[in-house]
Amino acid sequence: MTSATLYLASRSPRRVELLKQLGLTCEIVPADIDESQLSHELPEAYVKRLAQEKAEACLKNLSGAQRRHAVLAADTTVAIAGKVLGKPEDDQDARQMLQTLSGRTHQVHTAVALAFADAIDVVLSTTLVEMMELSSAQIEHYLASNEHRDKAGSYGIQGLAGAWITRIEGSYTGVMGLPVYETANLLRKHGLIAL
Repeated sequence: MTSATLYLASRSPRRVELLKQLGLTCEIVPADIDESQLSHELPEAYVKRLAQEKAEACLKNLSGAQRRHAVLAADTTVAIAGKVLGKPEDDQDARQMLQTLSGRTHQVHTAVALAFADAIDVVLSTTLVEMMELSSAQIEHYLASNEHRDKAGSYGIQGLAGAWITRIEGSYTGVMGLPVYETANLLRKHGLIAL
């Protein structure tokens, strides 16, 4: 790495921006893994496993010298009544997810994995999110914006759908995809940041 301080196993521009809040730059090394949920796997266990597997996959793509640097990986999922709502397959899938979330409280689980010094440490952030009741017109307008694409639960709190969120209990940045407090704690624990 030249100016980068860590490798990020993600293509998410939101995660890059959140790392900048911590004064960190990163080099993106995407980790393509099978993100299928295992049978009877709880949402919390699911995101922790995926974050760890992404970190491991990223490590495999690095040379020996590069492996001296830290690798950060994260995974976010939306869950309601114990059911995982991942990234939508298409607009109809997104529509159904938003109808399911409408007027209800759901959980957003984000796991962060840090691979450093021959170990992988994983932390979990869980946030309760309450969404207002949505009309069909609101859902259709949102789908037309294309903001739902590639987002767990078919929405992003940092965009238009932020106007639908009546209350959160937990980490706003965790809902965005990288809980800054938990991530900073992890980096501090391994001596990678001072703040």
